[in-house]
Amino acid sequence: MRTGTFARATALSGAALLALTACGGSSDDGGDTGGDASGEKQVNVYGTDGNMGDPLGEDFSEDGALADMKGTTPLTELAGDFTDRLLEVDPDLGTTFNYSGETYDAIVISALAAQLAGSNQATVWAPYVNGVTFGGEKCDSFTACMEIINAGGNPDYDGITGPLSFAEPGEPAEASFGILQFEDDNTIDPANNRYVLAGDESNAATDEGPAAAAPGATGDQFVVGTLLPETGDLAFLGPPEIAGAQLAVQEINEAGGVLGQEVRLEQGDSGDTSTDIATQTVDRLLQSGVNVIVGAASSSVSLTVIDTIVGAGVAMFSPANTSDQFTDYADNGLYFRTAPADTLQARALADLIAEDGANTVGILARNDSYGNGLADNTMANLIADGLPEDSVRKVIYDPTAANFTSEVQQMAEFNPDAIVVIGFDESSRIIQGLNAEGVGPQR
Repeated sequence: MRTGTFARATALSGAALLALTACGGSSDDGGDTGGDASGEKQVNVYGTDGNMGDPLGEDFSEDGALADMKGTTPLTELAGDFTDRLLEVDPDLGTTFNYSGETYDAIVISALAAQLAGSNQATVWAPYVNGVTFGGEKCDSFTACMEIINAGGNPDYDGITGPLSFAEPGEPAEASFGILQFEDDNTIDPANNRYVLAGDESNAATDEGPAAAAPGATGDQFVVGTLLPETGDLAFLGPPEIAGAQLAVQEINEAGGVLGQEVRLEQGDSGDTSTDIATQTVDRLLQSGVNVIVGAASSSVSLTVIDTIVGAGVAMFSPANTSDQFTDYADNGLYFRTAPADTLQARALADLIAEDGANTVGILARNDSYGNGLADNTMANLIADGLPEDSVRKVIYDPTAANFTSEVQQMAEFNPDAIVVIGFDESSRIIQGLNAEGVGPQR
């Protein structure tokens, strides 16, 4: 429930947010002006891509514990034929497809860049990556884009996740976000998702790369490695990402492969920052001769291995890193991502909170590059849009702490209209604490 709306200070411009589709929504959408029927104040709770998934609901046995909790995640309204193909690869995915399209697109873009360059070496094909996503002749599949390349043309790949249109740093200038919501049974019904765009395609780069190699160029085998979460606190993102990678390689090879050869896939676990799994996996992948490593999902994990990967002359292409640290990272021109930077997700999240009419907002964020960056950007957007600085409070927590009692208590004392939880699997304990204090999503 809400107590009113706050005025925007400026219209959306460089980060234009446009509603694409709207399905469903909670019964209290539209800016309520009070509490529940008993007069007790209720608080809107929001999540982000690190916790807005059915695995969060599995930690709650009581119906309604997450009722109406909303959140944002980089997500495109995936076409049914794509999800059907994913389910053929992994029938156990159910309805969870987060970052599957981004993983698929990362591999297709890399493969097309290698074909344009006539080389499997990342230092040679990396300058072609941005240009694959804008300008030229439109195509929406690897097969269609390869037909353009083999005819001597320049492809503009509009992928599973949309137009892409990479900016100079090798990341989307515009991206789609899903607005997700938990139902009374603590699950998310994809049929009720709605989608928004953040960013501006006009901010895409203009350099389409060097002149392409001769049509039909052949060369050494193109090898893709994956650094995706099979274990750790983002393991729930692993299955759809892994399925996306397997499907991309399968369909590229069915279409004739790259540089005259089938693409080889080498898979690996990223774990999380509490382990050394990512380092071990990267060492193994580099020894196996990969040309691109797709991953990691966690921004913090990527920061532990990016120097090793790009230092070896291998490209790193994340489907899920959102920390804005990577935008200006010294990566030798070898780091790319199909996931949008958190500057865009923060815009989408701030607009969602504004739409629901909060006057005071508390932000609970994990202490890492992802949590700090998304919290800071969301807070800045809320204040720029008209909320007084003292009406937005940020509390940073240690995700490895034994409990989050102190942080939850700070939120309860602040007693805001809305609370944002930016976390991973520890989010369930935080939300349980918020519910116990009467400021959680429980209805």
